[in-house]
Amino acid sequence: MSDLAQIKAAARKAAFARRKAAHEARGAAPAGRLSEVLAGYRGVALAGYMPIRTEIDPLPAMAEAAAHGPVCVPVIEGEGMPLIFSRWAPGCTMKDGPFGARVPEVDDFITPQILIVPLVAFDRAGGRLGYGGGFYDRTLERLRARGAVLAIGYAYGAQEAADLPLEPTDQPLDMIVTEDEVIEFPPR
Repeated sequence: MSDLAQIKAAARKAAFARRKAAHEARGAAPAGRLSEVLAGYRGVALAGYMPIRTEIDPLPAMAEAAAHGPVCVPVIEGEGMPLIFSRWAPGCTMKDGPFGARVPEVDDFITPQILIVPLVAFDRAGGRLGYGGGFYDRTLERLRARGAVLAIGYAYGAQEAADLPLEPTDQPLDMIVTEDEVIEFPPR
């Protein structure tokens, strides 16, 4: 394992512990701040995610957004590939997908313009530490090459880290939304 890989592994371990503590302390964190942000983009194709383990839950905000426009969730096609996105609606039939995430039973693929991005840790510069598979980095790179995309990291405030071990391939976030605040970054 390289030095950077070891540093990232240690950063993830610490961030997972902070996220778990925040999740246990807050229970179901309200998605009010996320809903407020998304209200400004009604009708724009939105990708959310089905929360796993101790991830902050975006489903209430996704359900509100679905009343105004298309909402989808990520589907993993395979290792080393970018994500694709299948249309989701509250109450739609779901099936088990890779890595424990649920996906819609019926494939109806769309291309989102806004992505709610899960994460392990974030910094105040828009840096994001994910799970290590690079799925969102590849996906954001591909989508940004095609046009404007808004990447919103959604996390507990406790997931903030001062010094993330980032690489040139790590795609920055445009905004972070926590249970308590919205952090916006200047256009890059």
